[in-house]
Amino acid sequence: MRQLAPGVRQLLGRPPHLMNVYLVEDVLVDSGTPGARRRVSRQLAGEQVSAHVVTHAHPDHFGSSHALCEEFGIPLWAGEKDVQAIETATPATAPGRIPKLLSRMKMPEPHPVDRALKEGDDVAGFTVLDVPGHSPGHLALWRESDGVLLCGDVFFHVGRLTGPPDFLTWDAELNRASMRRLAGLRPSLVLFGHGKPLRDPDRLERLTG
Repeated sequence: MRQLAPGVRQLLGRPPHLMNVYLVEDVLVDSGTPGARRRVSRQLAGEQVSAHVVTHAHPDHFGSSHALCEEFGIPLWAGEKDVQAIETATPATAPGRIPKLLSRMKMPEPHPVDRALKEGDDVAGFTVLDVPGHSPGHLALWRESDGVLLCGDVFFHVGRLTGPPDFLTWDAELNRASMRRLAGLRPSLVLFGHGKPLRDPDRLERLTG
């Protein structure tokens, strides 16, 4: 694992930074695809893990959640408007033909959500922010004391800084509003679901301004 900030580590992946999983204090944030289970499990061996948070109900973020919660005996937490999608493994999709086709692909195993998170809740010293758009119940984690932000897929940082693809986003206009909200925080460190960490708040503001 790679230390990024006090109490915040990024699990190693192949290729690096493509689908990110984090350990925030003793809380696992996201779980990658179903194929990531062994990689994540190996890196958590010997760690104290008390809970698992899913930033949003897409299969590349809760793909291994069922297996890891069962293996480590930990509860699953998610945004309250994504609970049903995780518990039934039926993510909300964007309008159009391509998203409809993607929704027919094999989905991860469903898993009960033990805690429905909402705006203002505390997770390992971070504040939960309700930032819908990419999914109905998408959440971000914000630590104001040092400006660390885990933004899930509100932004992508794969090659360049962008929003998520519209065809993978439940409500693109709502996501753009969430992008503007997070950029306004001027975080000192942004950690993405996809892409390398960013330490330049001006880039967020230029993208959303």
